[in-house]
Amino acid sequence: MKLNKSFVLMGILFLVLLLAACGGNEDSENASEDGSNEETQEGQARTLTDAAGNEVEIPANPENVIASYLEDYLVALDITPVAQWSVRDGEDVQDYLQDDLGDVPTIPSDLPYEAVASFEPDLLIMDSAEMVEGNKYDQYSKIAPTYVVGNEQNNEWRAELEEVAKVFGEEDKAEQVLAEYEEKAASAKEEINAAIGSDSAVALWLFSDTFYIVNENLSSGDVLYNDLGITTPNVVKEISGDSVQNWSEISLEKLAELDADHIFLANDDSESGSKMLEDPIWQNIPAVKKGNIYEFSGDSAWLYTGPIANSQIIDDVLESVKE
Repeated sequence: MKLNKSFVLMGILFLVLLLAACGGNEDSENASEDGSNEETQEGQARTLTDAAGNEVEIPANPENVIASYLEDYLVALDITPVAQWSVRDGEDVQDYLQDDLGDVPTIPSDLPYEAVASFEPDLLIMDSAEMVEGNKYDQYSKIAPTYVVGNEQNNEWRAELEEVAKVFGEEDKAEQVLAEYEEKAASAKEEINAAIGSDSAVALWLFSDTFYIVNENLSSGDVLYNDLGITTPNVVKEISGDSVQNWSEISLEKLAELDADHIFLANDDSESGSKMLEDPIWQNIPAVKKGNIYEFSGDSAWLYTGPIANSQIIDDVLESVKE
C-alpha cells in the first residue's frame, strides 16, 4: 500500500508539472499572437518596391533619414530628418517648417554625393525618379538604401504622404493627418464661400521684378481651386493648360488680362521696394482696384505643398477674406 501511494503521488506531481508547462507554452504563443512579445514583432527590416521598380530593403528603425524637399511629410508624421533641403548655400530653407526643423543642418537641394555621405544616412527618400536618373540611383544606393516616392515631376501630395508613411510603417498616422486636413478644408470652404461667394482669386509670386502665377492644380493653386472651391480666373486656366510647373512666369501683357477679384501675393521683393507693384498694369487689375490684395513673405507656405503647407495656406486664406 505504501508503495502504491508513492506511485500515485509521483503521478499527480508529474501531471501538475505537465499542465504548468503547457500553460506556459500557451501564454508564450498568445503573447506572440497579440503582439505583446515585442522582440518577435518589432525591429524587422522590410523590402519594398519603390515607384521606379527598385526593391529596397528598408532598415528596421531608420534614424538618419534624408528626404530632400519631402520634409513637410516627415514633420507631419513626427519624423525628424538628419538634414534638410536648402538652396543658396543653406541661406534659403522651407521657412514655414523651421519651428520643427530649426536645429536640423542643411544640405544642398541637388544632393551632392559627398554631402549626402557626410551625414551617414541609413535611408534616402527621393521625391521623383528624375532625381535619380542616369547612374545617380546606383551612386546614392551605395551610400544608403534609396527609395523613390513617385515618377512624376509633381506628384499628388496625398498619395505622396501615403507613400512616405508606408516606408516608415506609419500608415495609420497618415490616415489621421489626411482626415484632419479634409475636415479642415471642408469647413474652411463653407466659410470662404460665405465670405466671397463666386469671386475669383489667384496666387502670384513676385521675385526679382518678375511675376509668376500658380498652376491651377499644383502647389497653392490646388488648395485654392480644388480644396476650397474658389473660382479660377481664365488666365490661370489658360497658363495651366500649357505648363506642368508649379509656378509659371507671366508677362505684364498677360497680367493685364488677369480678371481676379482677390490676389494672394507671395512677395520676395519687399525688401528691395517691390517696384513692380507701382506699374500701371498692376494697378489696373480688378483685385488691386478693389484693395483685395493679401501679401505674404516669399518664404511662406504659399510656394510649397504638403499637409502642413496646405493647412497654413487655408489659414491664410480664411484670415484674409474674413477681414
